[in-house]
Amino acid sequence: MSEQKPVNAADIRAVLERNDSARLRAWLKTCASCGLCSESCFFYLANDNNPEFMPQYKVRKTLGELIKRQGEVSREELEGMKEIAWARCTMCRRCSQYCPFGIDMGLMINIARQCMRTQNVCPERLMNIDQSYVEFGNQMQIPDEEFVETCEWMAEEGQATIKDLEIPIDKQDARIMFIVNSREPKYYPQDIQEAAIVMHVAGDNWTMPSHGWEATNLSMFSGNIGVAGMVAQSVYDAALKLNAQKICVTECGHAYRAAKYEGPYWTKQPNGQAPVEVTHAVALFHEYMKEGKIKLKHKFKDAITLQHPCNLSRSGDLGEKADELMEMLCENFIPMEPHREWSHCCCGGGGFIPMGPDYKRTRMVAGKVKAEQIKKTGAKYVLVPCHNCTDQINDLNKEYDLGIKIVSFKQLICELMEVPPHMQPEEEDE
Repeated sequence: MSEQKPVNAADIRAVLERNDSARLRAWLKTCASCGLCSESCFFYLANDNNPEFMPQYKVRKTLGELIKRQGEVSREELEGMKEIAWARCTMCRRCSQYCPFGIDMGLMINIARQCMRTQNVCPERLMNIDQSYVEFGNQMQIPDEEFVETCEWMAEEGQATIKDLEIPIDKQDARIMFIVNSREPKYYPQDIQEAAIVMHVAGDNWTMPSHGWEATNLSMFSGNIGVAGMVAQSVYDAALKLNAQKICVTECGHAYRAAKYEGPYWTKQPNGQAPVEVTHAVALFHEYMKEGKIKLKHKFKDAITLQHPCNLSRSGDLGEKADELMEMLCENFIPMEPHREWSHCCCGGGGFIPMGPDYKRTRMVAGKVKAEQIKKTGAKYVLVPCHNCTDQINDLNKEYDLGIKIVSFKQLICELMEVPPHMQPEEEDE
C-alpha cells in the first residue's frame, strides 16, 4: 500500500486567507453555541437529536479546527472532517434563518470543503465530475456534437405534437438562451422537448448554445472553485457570443444559484452581476402564464404539492413565483408545511445525489423529514422543479412507500395547455 501524501497546510491556509473577511471573523466569534439552530437541521431531527448533527457543532469540528490550527492537520483528521462536511450537511442554509445572529453556517461548511478539496479529500465521484467539466464542459461527458444531435432528434420527434417544432441552436439575438442539466440529453431528452414545446407555443424568441449549454455546476459542492468558475464562464461566454438577452436555466436548483448568484464572484464580474441577466424556467413559465402567452384547456384537478428546492426558494428568489405558478396551473394545490424558504431540504442537494451509492443510506435516513412533509399534505402528486430533488424524492417514494407521482412544471404545462390551431400537426389521410 502506497504511503499517503502529507497534508499541505500552506494550500489550506491559502483558502482560509482567500475567504478571510470581517463577516467570517464576526460569525466565528459571535456563535454562542445556543443551539437555536439545531431543530432547523433535518439531519439533527432525523438522527434522534444527536448533538453531533447540530449545525454549530459541524462548523466547529471542520472550519473551526482548520482555522484554529492553520491547516496543520493530519490526513486522517481531514477524512473525519470529510464525513461531517459532505455526509452531514447539504449547505441548505436553513439553520442560518434560525440563528439569532444570522450566521451562515452553509457558507462556512463550503469553505471547509474548499480547504479539504486542496488535499483531494472529497467524495471521489465529485472529484471525477470536476475532471469531466474540464475535459468535456459538462458532468456527463457528452460531446457538443452529440448534444446538438439529441436536440435535433427531440425537435423532429416533437413535430408529431407541434407542427414545425424547432430547437434553434446558436441563433443570434434571441431573447432567451436556454441551458440544461446534462442529465437531460443523457437520460431525459424528453425534458428538452417539453421545454421547447412550451417556449414555441408561447411564441418566444429563443435558442440553445452548441457549447456552454451545461447548467449544472457541481464543482460548487466539491469545493473546486476554480472549475466552478470555468463552468460559469462558459455559460456567460455563450450568451455574450450569441448576444442573448437572458440566460434561462432549466428546472434545476443549484444551477440557478451558480449562474446567477455565485458565478459572478467566481468569475470576478463587475458589481457581482452576471454579464447577461440570468433567469429560471419557473420565472419564465410564470411570465408566460401571467401574460396569457400560455392558455390552459383546464387546470390540474388532483391534489398536488410543491417541493421548494433550497437553491430556488431559500438561496434564490423564486419561492413566491413557484407558488403563484402552482395556483395558476392547479385547482387543488396543497403547500407543504413549512414551505417556501422555510421548507426542509430533501437531502438530494449539496452534491449528495452525484456522490453515489455509498451515500444513499445516509440520504434515506436524513430524507425522512422531507418524506413526512410530503405525507402530511395527503397529495398524491408532487411537482419538483429540480433534478437532484426529483431523484431524491423518487428514492424517498420507494423507501417510505409514499405512493406519489412526481412531475415537473414543463411536463404539467405540456399536458394542460391549449395548442393553437396553426401549431397543430395536420392529420394524415387514411
